[in-house]
Amino acid sequence: MPIEALLRFVHAPDGSVVLDLKRDLPGRGVWVEATRAAVDKAVAKKLFARGLRTGVTVDPGLGALVDRLLCERALGSLGLARKAGLVVTGFAKVDSAVAREPLAALVHAAEAGADGVSKMTAALRRRFGEGVGCPVVRIFTGAQLDLALGRSNVIHAALLAGRASDSFLERALALGRYRGIEAAEPNGHQATRGTTPQE
Repeated sequence: MPIEALLRFVHAPDGSVVLDLKRDLPGRGVWVEATRAAVDKAVAKKLFARGLRTGVTVDPGLGALVDRLLCERALGSLGLARKAGLVVTGFAKVDSAVAREPLAALVHAAEAGADGVSKMTAALRRRFGEGVGCPVVRIFTGAQLDLALGRSNVIHAALLAGRASDSFLERALALGRYRGIEAAEPNGHQATRGTTPQE
């Protein structure tokens, strides 16, 4: 299994199990498939103590905590993309960017209305045709996008091509994989709405 499909957990000095998001913390680590189901199973079956070969304290809500950390990491990357000048918001500006700019991805709030999404999807298809052209991400709420981008009422956003946009897309895909959903679809085909993380 590729390392991108795994999460590393380590034994913290206080005896707890913590997620090593960057995979670089010292000490013995345990690798778990990067899905909520796998983390919940590891907690339920006490696999962390076995893998770390020591007694550990495992938060029963570890699966939800990992979801929150992955979500924060992805949204933090979106904020960095904004600071790099790679994020366009506002329906008219996004529509213009879809038609003319080098796109890395299109982002819709999970609660975005069907009419706005269908108009953006049509614009993508006009530009790219039916083939794969631009990933569409739809796993974050409008409130999450507002906070990440420092704006209000963000429903649609275009990410222009660049390293920071690539980083956001990679992390959004990792979050979707963890939740067991497709985080991005090409050109808006069957773009998946985000699901509320299970607590």
